[in-house]
Amino acid sequence: MRILVVGAGAVGGYFGGRLAEKGEDVTFLVRAGRKKQLEKTGLVIESVHGNMVLTPKTLIAGEEAGPFDLILLSVKAYHLDEAIASFKQYVTEGTAILPLLNGIYHFDRLNDEFGKERIIGGLCFIESTLDKDGKIIHTSAKHDIVFGERSGERTERILKIEEAFSGTNTGYQLSDIINRDNWNKYLFIATLSGITTLMRSPVGPIREVPSSRATLALLLNEIASLAKLAGAPLPEDIEANIMNQIESLAYPMKSSMQRDMEKLAQVEADHLQGFLLEIAKRKGISVPVLEAVYGNLKVYELQLRAQ
Repeated sequence: MRILVVGAGAVGGYFGGRLAEKGEDVTFLVRAGRKKQLEKTGLVIESVHGNMVLTPKTLIAGEEAGPFDLILLSVKAYHLDEAIASFKQYVTEGTAILPLLNGIYHFDRLNDEFGKERIIGGLCFIESTLDKDGKIIHTSAKHDIVFGERSGERTERILKIEEAFSGTNTGYQLSDIINRDNWNKYLFIATLSGITTLMRSPVGPIREVPSSRATLALLLNEIASLAKLAGAPLPEDIEANIMNQIESLAYPMKSSMQRDMEKLAQVEADHLQGFLLEIAKRKGISVPVLEAVYGNLKVYELQLRAQ
C-alpha cells in the first residue's frame, strides 16, 4: 500500500512516522521549508512509547508522483482548502482519503470535492506538538487512531488499511460505527476546548469549582442537543459518557485549542463551535453558553489579527 501523508506535523508526522518505522511505503507531502528541515534533521519523534528518527520520503505539491492507495489527511481545519489544493492531483480512481481532523464539517467538504465513496471515517487521540526544531514531541499515553468505512462495511480497502497499521507502534482500531465515533469525539472536543478556552484554565480547576462545573454541564447539554437535532447517531446517554471522559482527564490537562491560544496561534472556532452555532441559528434555539464560548474565540481571533 502506497500512503501519502499530507503534512509532517504533530499528528500526521507521528502516525506517518510510525507507519514508515514499520516499513510501510510512506511519502510526506510538505512545504519547501519543512522538506529542507527534514532533509537536515530527519523525521524525529520523541515519545513516551519510544523515540525514533528516520529519513522520510517527501513530496512538494506539483511534483510528479505515482498513484497512492491512501491519503492520510491531518491538518488544522482552517488549512483544509489549501490542503485539498495541494494533494488533489494525487487522487486517482483507487485512492481512499482518511481525514483525522477535529469536527464533522470537513466530511461534507471532502465529499463535495472527491465523492463520498472515496472518504473514510477517521479520528485520533494523541497529545503531541512540534517544537522549535521541528521535532514531534508526544507526551501522553494515548496514541490511538480509529478508522472505518462510513457504511459500516468491512471492505477490502479498509482491511488493507488495518493491515498497514498492524504491527505499528500505535494504538489502532477498525471501527464498524465510525460515524458515531466521529460525532462522539466532536462533542467531546467542542465541549472541552470550549470550556477550557472560556475559563482560561486546565480542566481540573473547572471541575473543582461548582459554578464552572455547572457551566461545563450546560455547555455539554447545549452541544449534545444540537448534535441530535443534526441527526447525529448518538446514544441516549451521550452526555453522561462525555462527562465521564472529562472526569477521567488529568487535573492539569489543557485542550489543544487552549494551547494554541497560549501560543497566539490560530484556532478552529468556526469549524468546531461555529458549525454547531449555525445549527442553533437555523433551528431558532437559544444556546447562551455556546454563544459565550464562540464569542470569546472570535474576540481572540480579532485581537490576534490586530497584532
